[in-house]
Amino acid sequence: MDYRQLGHSGLKVPALSFGTGTFGGGNEFFRAWGETDVREATTLVGICLDAGVNLFDTADVYSNGLSEEILGKAIAGKRDKVLISTKTTFKMGDGPNDLGSSRHHILQACEASLRRLGTDYIDIYHMHGFDATTPIDETLETLDTLVRSGKVRYIACSNFSGWHLMKSLAISKKYGWARYVAHQVYYSLVGREYEWELMPLGLDQKVAALVWSPLGWGRLTGKIRRNQPAPAVSRLHKTSEAGPPVADEYLYRVVDAIDKVAKETGKTVPQISLNWLLRRPTVASVIIGARNEEQLRQNLSAADWTLTPEQIARLDAASNQTPTYPYWHQRQFTDRNPLPV
Repeated sequence: MDYRQLGHSGLKVPALSFGTGTFGGGNEFFRAWGETDVREATTLVGICLDAGVNLFDTADVYSNGLSEEILGKAIAGKRDKVLISTKTTFKMGDGPNDLGSSRHHILQACEASLRRLGTDYIDIYHMHGFDATTPIDETLETLDTLVRSGKVRYIACSNFSGWHLMKSLAISKKYGWARYVAHQVYYSLVGREYEWELMPLGLDQKVAALVWSPLGWGRLTGKIRRNQPAPAVSRLHKTSEAGPPVADEYLYRVVDAIDKVAKETGKTVPQISLNWLLRRPTVASVIIGARNEEQLRQNLSAADWTLTPEQIARLDAASNQTPTYPYWHQRQFTDRNPLPV
């Protein structure tokens, strides 16, 4: 397994990491992802470690904490061999302070995650979303306190806009506080908006990308194709409204291009989609999920080979979309405003 620098930090993370959103199935939304129990989770963790994948990603909101609990039990006795990434910000209770990025909620949420995970420190702690009602300096000072206390090793964000992240980095620099070293982002062959502003920002400020939903919210599993009925069993039936919209014709165009590469390489649609992401600027780790051992082993093999430059160019062309303003305008001035890819 290839290990990559995590942004402006000294931490090395595997090119592929394992997402535990499938652990628990604590509510209808997450049951559509999976219902992995402790026994199955322990097996999957073992397969990952054997393959060199030692970063495991979760969040307090995943199945209302059940994902963290199962992950904690699955890594019991192996804490020194793994890196844990978890998140907070979203609603975890009925009280007015049971959400957000306030000092109150962050400290409360961190302690709760530590208990569920059965550990005394978190390797990478994310703000799961931007809280515009809490002063950014309050959030960052609290996170810096957690880093200095040893309860958190590195901090990161997720789903931020460009100005959210840049303002946060500026405040951290001003006060000498811990800075976000990574940004967990949605990025896929059918979702390339990350490239418009967040990727250039990541390159400039050395903020690494940790990619979530690399298969386009389940659209790049190989089960969806032109002139073919939708699969009878798919999490898209229950979760599509919560995910990014993708026009049918655009999706079919991308899958057509992937299928051609699949014939040339003997690889699957998911493997090609994951391999494409591994070659993109700023990407430190692509978070893969799996309901079972077979899916996991197939996804892990996506890192064992490399697409050719010509194949990458064809996939780039098929998945290209005209960006929104001001990005389409900036593309007319690339001699002074070069694209990052």
